[in-house]
Amino acid sequence: MSPASDSSSARELRLGIGGMSCASCVSRVEKALLHVAGVKEVSVNLATEEASVKTAPGVPLEALTEAVRQAGYQAVTQTIAFQIDGMSCASCAGRVEKALLTVSGVLKASVNLATEKATVEALPGVTFSLLAAAVAKAGYTANPVAEQQAETTRNRLPEWWPIALSALLTLPLIAPMLLSLVGVDWMLDGWVQVTLATPVQFWLGWRFYRAAWKAIKAGAGNMDLLVALGTSAAYGLSVYLLVRSGDEGTSHLYFEASAAIITLVLLGKWLEARAKRQTADAIRALNALRPSIARVLVDGQEVMTPVERLAIGDMVVVRPGERIAVDGEVAVGQSHVDEALITGESLPVAKNMGDKVTGGSINGEGLLHVRTMAIGAETTLARIIRLVESAQAAKAPIQRIVDRVSAVFVPAVLVIAVATFAGWMWYSGNWEQALINAVAVLVIACPCALGLATPTAIMAGTGVAARQGILIKDVEALELAHSVTAVAFDKTGTLTEGKPSLVAFEPAEGISKDTVLHVAGALQQTSDHPLAHAVMEKVRERNVALPEVSEAKVLPGRGVQARLGGTLMLLGSSRLMQEHGVSPGRLAAVAASLESEGKTISWLLRQSDSSSELLGLLAFGDTIKPASYQAVARLRELGIKTVMLTGDNQGSARAVSAELGIDEVRAELLPGDKSHAIQALREQGYVVAMVGDGLNDAPSLVAADVGLSMSTGTDVAMQAAGITLMRGDPRLVADAFDVSRRTYRKIKQGLFWAFAYNVLGIPLATLGMLNPVVAGAAMALSSVSVVTNALLLRNWRGSAKVGTERTEK
Repeated sequence: MSPASDSSSARELRLGIGGMSCASCVSRVEKALLHVAGVKEVSVNLATEEASVKTAPGVPLEALTEAVRQAGYQAVTQTIAFQIDGMSCASCAGRVEKALLTVSGVLKASVNLATEKATVEALPGVTFSLLAAAVAKAGYTANPVAEQQAETTRNRLPEWWPIALSALLTLPLIAPMLLSLVGVDWMLDGWVQVTLATPVQFWLGWRFYRAAWKAIKAGAGNMDLLVALGTSAAYGLSVYLLVRSGDEGTSHLYFEASAAIITLVLLGKWLEARAKRQTADAIRALNALRPSIARVLVDGQEVMTPVERLAIGDMVVVRPGERIAVDGEVAVGQSHVDEALITGESLPVAKNMGDKVTGGSINGEGLLHVRTMAIGAETTLARIIRLVESAQAAKAPIQRIVDRVSAVFVPAVLVIAVATFAGWMWYSGNWEQALINAVAVLVIACPCALGLATPTAIMAGTGVAARQGILIKDVEALELAHSVTAVAFDKTGTLTEGKPSLVAFEPAEGISKDTVLHVAGALQQTSDHPLAHAVMEKVRERNVALPEVSEAKVLPGRGVQARLGGTLMLLGSSRLMQEHGVSPGRLAAVAASLESEGKTISWLLRQSDSSSELLGLLAFGDTIKPASYQAVARLRELGIKTVMLTGDNQGSARAVSAELGIDEVRAELLPGDKSHAIQALREQGYVVAMVGDGLNDAPSLVAADVGLSMSTGTDVAMQAAGITLMRGDPRLVADAFDVSRRTYRKIKQGLFWAFAYNVLGIPLATLGMLNPVVAGAAMALSSVSVVTNALLLRNWRGSAKVGTERTEK
C-alpha cells in the first residue's frame, strides 16, 4: 500500500498510533476512526502501531487525528525539512506550500523564503520523494541534501533506564521472599519498603495511570487499566496495613507485589517492543536498498545526482560493486547482477545489452550504462515495499474473532475480579486476602498477547517470504494458501520456458514454404506473443523481407488476423481453423505427428469472400523448465492435486503433463474456459490455487481461491493475483504454500498461548492459588513468548533456494 494514494472513489492513509498497549486499544481506535464521516474502512495493527484508513476524497486529516486523540491515543507524525531551489518571491513560497499540501498525508507545510527551507508535518509513510515530486510539478526543485527527518515514536524502543531503576528499587523488596525459600527469615522495615515502592508506583509506573485515565475517559478499558488497578490495590493495602500497625509492625506487606508487577510489565513491554521491531526487519531491509545518489551521464560527463531528480531516459552509470539506482535497461556493457534481496535469486544473473535491471540490486564485475525506465513510486522496489506494507497492515479473517473477544475482555476481567473479591469475603471474611486474590486476577489477564498473535506472525511470514522471492500482497491469500488442495498451472511461461522456437513449417498443397513464412512473419511482426517472437526469429535467420499489413487484430485464445494486400489472413489454433470450416487435409497426419512430440501447432489461413483456404501449418517447441519437475514433485509430497489448464493443443499439453507427472490436463481452453475449469474444481470440494503469467490468465487468477502470478508475466496477471512470485521459478509455488502453512501455524500457536495464559491463569488467581508477583511475570511473559514464537518464522528457507534447508520447526 502506498502511504497515501488517491482515487476517484477512495483514498488510503496510514496513521502511526501512539499509546496502544493491547487488543482492546486496537478495537477502540478502530471504532473512533469509523465514527468519522467519510471513513469507509479501518484496520489497526498493534504490532506496527499503525492504522490503515480508507476514506472518501475530501475527508480532512485533522478529523482523523482528532478522533484518535479523543479516543485517548496520539496520531504520530513526522517532520521533514529540506531546501527549495528556484524561489524568487513570496508568491513562489505560497505556490510551493500549496503544492506540498496536495500530497495526501501532509498535515502542515511551511516555506521560509529567506532561508529557502520547507518544513512539512506529515503522517508516517509520506516520503521525501513524494514531496519532491509535488515541488517539481510546481516548477521548483527540492534539495534532498538538507533533508532532515525527525524520528517518530513508532517502532522506537522504550528507554532501558526506567526498567533498570525499577528493578534496583524492587530487588530489596522481593529479597525477603526469595530468602525465605532457603530458610532465611528477614524483612525490611515497613517505612523502608514504602520509600522504595513509592517511586516505582507513581513515577516509573505513571505511564499506566496516564493510559488508564485516557481509557476511562473514552469509556473503555485496556491492559494499562488492569495494571493500574491491580498495583494500586496492592500498594494501597500495604499502606493501610503499615499505618494501622503503627510501631507494632505487621506480619506482611504487599509492596513487593505492586513494585514487582510494574517492573515485570515494564520489562515485558521493552522485550516485546524489541521483538516487534524485528518483525518489521523485512520492510527496513527493503527500504535500505534504495540508493539516494546516482551517476548520470550529462554531455559525456558523470554527474552525481539525487535519485529524486532523475527522469525517464536518463543514462545512469553503475560501476562494479555499486547498487543500481533505477529500474532500467542495459544500454552499454555486460555484467552479473545480484538480485537476491529483491527476487530471492541466490545466484547473480547475467545482464547484457537490452536486458532489464531493477533498482536496489547490486552490480557485479562489469561497468554498466543503464537507461532509466521507471522512477520513484513506479519502480519495482517501491511497488514491492507498498505491497508488503499493505499485506502487513491488513487484518486477517481469523483476527476478527480475536477482535470480538478483545472488545469484552477487559470488562469481563473487571467483573471476575469484583466477583473474586466478593467470593473470598463471603468464604473467609478476610478482606486482605480477598483483595490480594482480586489483584492477581487483574494482573494475570493479558489482552496484549491476543492482539499481537496474528499481526506479528503475518509480519514475520510476509517478510521472510519477500526475502525468498514470494510477494504476498493479500493477507487473505496468505491465510487461504495453507489449505489449498489443488493447483492449476498455465503451461507456457509457467511450467515451460515460455520462449518457443519455430521448429517446422509445412505448406499446404500448391503453396511454397517461403510463402508460409512470408505471410506468418507479416502477421506477427507487431505482436509481443512468445510464438510471434519465435516466428520473427526465424524470419531474421532467413533474412525474409516482410510487407506491411493493415487492420491487425488479436483473437483472444485463437490467434491473430490482418489484411495483407487487401486479403484477410489468419494465424492461430485448431479452434480457429475449425471455426472457419477448414479441413487440414494431408497436413492432418503431419500435425498429429508433431503434436504427439509435444509441439504446438498454428494454422495459416487465407479468407476469401465465400470461403477460407489453408496455406500451411507452423510447429513450435517449448522447453520444460528444469525446476518444474521439482515443483510438481513437491506438491505431490504435500498431498496437493495438480492440474494443467492451457490454450495449447491436446498433444502438446499431454506430452508436457505426462513428463512432469501432472494429475489432470485440460487443453485448447479459452480464457473463459479456464475460469470455468477453476470453478468446476471448487465445486468438487477443492480449495484451488491458480498459477499463471499471461494476460489470458487474469480471469482464472481471480476465479481461484488463491491466485499466484509470475513476475516474469504481465502486469494484469500480477494485479489479479494475491501472491506474486518474483522469479519465474515454479518451485516457489510449493514454497508459498509452505510459508503460508507455517505462518498460519504460528498464528494458531500464538492465539492458543494467549488464551491459555488467561484460561489457566484467571481461574488459578480466582481460587487464590496465584501470587500477584507470579501473575505479573506470567502477564509479561505471555506477550514476549507470543512475539518470539512468531519470530522463529524468520529462519524459514524455501526449497527454491538451492543449497539451503529449512531450520524453523
